[in-house]
Amino acid sequence: MRILHTADWHLGKTLEGRSRHAEQEQFIDELCEIVRDEKIHVILIAGDIYDTVNPPAASEQLFYEALSRLADDGKRQIVVISGNHDSPERLVAASPLANKFGITLIGAPVMQAANLSVSETGESLRVAALPYPSEARMKEIFTQSQEEHVLQQAYEERVRYLFNQLSRSFSMNSVNVVMSHLFVAGGRETDSERPIQVGGAYTVSPDVFPSSAQYVALGHLHRPQAMLHSESSIRYSGSPLAYSFSEAGQAKSVTIIDVEPGEKAKMKEVFLKSGKPLVTWQASSMVEMFAWLEEGRDRHCWVDVEIEVDDVISMEDIQRIRKAHDGIVHIRPLFRTSDATNGNIIHAANLPIDQLFTKFYERQTGGATPDEELIKIFFELVDDHDTPS
Repeated sequence: MRILHTADWHLGKTLEGRSRHAEQEQFIDELCEIVRDEKIHVILIAGDIYDTVNPPAASEQLFYEALSRLADDGKRQIVVISGNHDSPERLVAASPLANKFGITLIGAPVMQAANLSVSETGESLRVAALPYPSEARMKEIFTQSQEEHVLQQAYEERVRYLFNQLSRSFSMNSVNVVMSHLFVAGGRETDSERPIQVGGAYTVSPDVFPSSAQYVALGHLHRPQAMLHSESSIRYSGSPLAYSFSEAGQAKSVTIIDVEPGEKAKMKEVFLKSGKPLVTWQASSMVEMFAWLEEGRDRHCWVDVEIEVDDVISMEDIQRIRKAHDGIVHIRPLFRTSDATNGNIIHAANLPIDQLFTKFYERQTGGATPDEELIKIFFELVDDHDTPS
């Protein structure tokens, strides 16, 4: 049996207001090609289909079109669970139609594994599927204590119990797989994941998964990564696109699992080509910055820019930069101090607001310095802006 594991599509997600819809369409096209070329029998999608509980209509349409293409009129079975970004009720709303095409949508935690018959191989697949298990979604209170270590222990015990119940139907005559959307201790995070734990409370150790599982398909962490434990293989497939600059340089992928009853699963990582790469530029001067733009550097990338400067970057220069490269997302000045020869560079975000205003005023006036009264008025304006009406 060949299974494809993917997760964290985050349909509808933007990059600082910039749409990623076209890139997500490219991913779906590429995924359909992989599924066809690799002769996949079953697809597991481990949560965070959407980026919000109320996704754009275009994102919902893309998801349903993807399911239709991937299922191929029921020839290929699909199991989908909700993640912490998804609305469980919204995800399962299409179940009456989806079920007719071999698509299983699971929004809230259930107590029974999905039982699939794979006609092409003549094998049975048991999927112990646990969507994002929070107290709110399970309508339970795990403990009355507010102490983090007590919360974490209670949460882990509850999750362990659920997996034990879900895996009761596992047998030596079936392929036995666990799928969930949660945070496993030891996993490496990135900035684009919305935290699902309070401190470390919503964290579980790898040993919560039943040893009878031949593979554990996880969602939530965007970096593809595996954790080997006991007789099962535990893996995050990662997101198909880089969704923050903390993921710059990461190779994105889906995971293919070859497995048969009673045997150890064999994994293969298939790297993706879809989407624009995210890159970071660190220019030592405006001259270097404009030289990079002129040579067309990273023309088809999303770019995060930091520029070492002695003064505030003018609006004219900012407009010139953005006009030269429509993929530039951030432009951040790094101000050199008087002893910059010793390597002292100050990020604009670390400067006090009065110093930023002074630099701006000097730039606008050709070198004049604002007096105390003007700075006072500036702070009053800032305070008025920050005070809610």
